[in-house]
Amino acid sequence: MKKNQSVDLLHGPIFKSLSLLAIPIMATYFIQMAYNLVDMLWIGFLGSGAVASVGVSGNFMYLANGLVNMPKIGSQALVGQSLGANNKEETKNYIKAAFQSSILFALIYGIIIIVFQKNLIQLFNLEDPTIIQDAQNYLWITCGFIIFSFVNQIFTGILTAAGYSKNTFIATTTGLVLNLILDPVLIFVCNLRVIGAALATIIAQIIVTLVFLYDAKKLDLFQEIKLLSKPDKNHISKILKIGFPPSIQSMLFTCISMYIARLISSFGAISVAVQKVGSQIESISWMAADGFSASINAFTSQNYGAKNYNRVQKGYKTGMLVVGLWGLLTSCILIFLPGPIFSCFIHESDILPYGIDYLIILGFSQLFMCIEIATQGAFNGLGKTLPPSIVSIVFTSARIPMAIVLSHFLGVNGVWWAISISSIQKGGLSHEKSLFNPRKHRKRITFLCDSTFLFQSISTTL
Repeated sequence: MKKNQSVDLLHGPIFKSLSLLAIPIMATYFIQMAYNLVDMLWIGFLGSGAVASVGVSGNFMYLANGLVNMPKIGSQALVGQSLGANNKEETKNYIKAAFQSSILFALIYGIIIIVFQKNLIQLFNLEDPTIIQDAQNYLWITCGFIIFSFVNQIFTGILTAAGYSKNTFIATTTGLVLNLILDPVLIFVCNLRVIGAALATIIAQIIVTLVFLYDAKKLDLFQEIKLLSKPDKNHISKILKIGFPPSIQSMLFTCISMYIARLISSFGAISVAVQKVGSQIESISWMAADGFSASINAFTSQNYGAKNYNRVQKGYKTGMLVVGLWGLLTSCILIFLPGPIFSCFIHESDILPYGIDYLIILGFSQLFMCIEIATQGAFNGLGKTLPPSIVSIVFTSARIPMAIVLSHFLGVNGVWWAISISSIQKGGLSHEKSLFNPRKHRKRITFLCDSTFLFQSISTTL
């Protein structure tokens, strides 16, 4: 597949179509994960304190990702559907609306972070002045320039919906190569330490934006789109309406994670460092699932727009099989090989046992987490984002009371078990009695859409 050639999602073998689109997407997600891993590899040499500072401030990057999900997910679904219906005018209107809304969100978020950075870091009850200062520096740099990340994610969502996943891979890879070069130079040669890691990430993101803009000039998809023209409230509202549930889900997830991080910090800097590094290692599982979920999303949206309902359903089943096998594989890796993996990122021997515990406990949930992610991708493609968001919000919220209770008996391992158990519950409920049936009338396409069924299922699970 050539760089500027899209994958045909409307015709041909389903597995081949999904795979051709998914492989670059998954590679892209791994590249994005590598951004953080590269930082952790170098920051790890600065000690657990530096790792903890990046871990704390990084929570606000995840919160920002939840915010940009609103225009990203909404536009991805509607762009895909309009492409499937061969409505080029609507496609361009949705693209313009997505960029305009995301840029506005980025500017507002960046200003808030810069103004309130000190207060936000204080939420985590850190005691070491050096860690606090490093966290503030990393926070205002990465989130103060969040606009580049937002624009990159909108480009990624739209290009994925249109089948141009290879373009996103090339752009993101370019950024990673630059980040690989800049990290050691800025952290150690320039002796900027944590600030150097933050600057390396931002510079890389700027380069990715420039690559996307270069590609956009060559694709008809982005031609005649005037971002400075008057915003179309109708198209913006449609995008935000679809993107609102998963955006709230993502931001609440981050807020809950921040509370959990605060609880973890009460066990000391070692626990914070373990969680930060462990979550990055664990992300190899959900990043791949998220990548394939994006493929399912694009496949679903285009075929739904083209009224190929049977093909939508077959695509969902095929995608779930692939993601399920991946989740099973990663579960086995984390459970049976925790020591060699964790020791690559933290070199202090006294921390290693804590890292091993983290990977083993979280390993039990990887299969279920992958199932949840893939299912949500399918429904995002339909524009039916509310049901899976409700399921996620309910069980993610349950992590707080579970973590409080279990940590009382098991220490910080109780927190890891709370996260793992909730993921198992979400994944099990997401796929257990799926009513995913695109043959029905478009307003009746549902998966756990009936509120009575939803709460009955929740009650049964609990």
